[in-house]
Amino acid sequence: MIDLAIWNLTIPVGVPSTTIETPVLVGGYQDYYFKNDANNTVFFWAPVNGTTTENAKYPRSELRETYADGTLHNWVHTAADNFLSAGIAVSQVPSTGKIVIGQIHAFKSSKPLLKLEYQYKSTYGYGNIVAKVRHTPTDDVAQVITVLRGIPLSQHFDYVINLTPQGLLSVTANDTTWTTQLDSSWAPKPLYFKAGVYTQDNTGYETEAGAAIFDRLLVEHRPL
Repeated sequence: MIDLAIWNLTIPVGVPSTTIETPVLVGGYQDYYFKNDANNTVFFWAPVNGTTTENAKYPRSELRETYADGTLHNWVHTAADNFLSAGIAVSQVPSTGKIVIGQIHAFKSSKPLLKLEYQYKSTYGYGNIVAKVRHTPTDDVAQVITVLRGIPLSQHFDYVINLTPQGLLSVTANDTTWTTQLDSSWAPKPLYFKAGVYTQDNTGYETEAGAAIFDRLLVEHRPL
């Protein structure tokens, strides 16, 4: 089951992009960019010509962690063992082949700790799951790691992002796990999870887009 009571939603309309608050989302909100069906799967769609959030270059249909009343939920990783788990099938990519499907973002920063991308390679007919990690909050360039190869469009896969109280970050895609130790400078930084479709392209017609279906999406902050 996907619990929408812990998220708000950004959709690529309006300037800047529109935020659908948590109570509205829980009340059954659906539109062109976001659908929650009776089987409890959630569909995200973000065309390349959609609008963006402030300071962003690309459009998104993406969830952001909140509390049930819609208040933003930010956390420090030292306070709990933090997990974002998902089951997903990517059904469409833009001409760049890239969409972000999960993030650990830093509050009031344009430099996320982690972006998890699906990168489709048309030459091979499949996509790779790629982690882009900043080891410190001030890193301008992220480390890029291919976690898993060979996922075709529309094939289901699972991912788990885990950030421990000690700053150990792991990304698991299906049965493959990559792990790294973050710098301690991340410890005081407010963080939050995001999930959905953040299309890494902004050129083309509306028919060019990123799209994905999630059948599982779970956030856990396990107490120490």
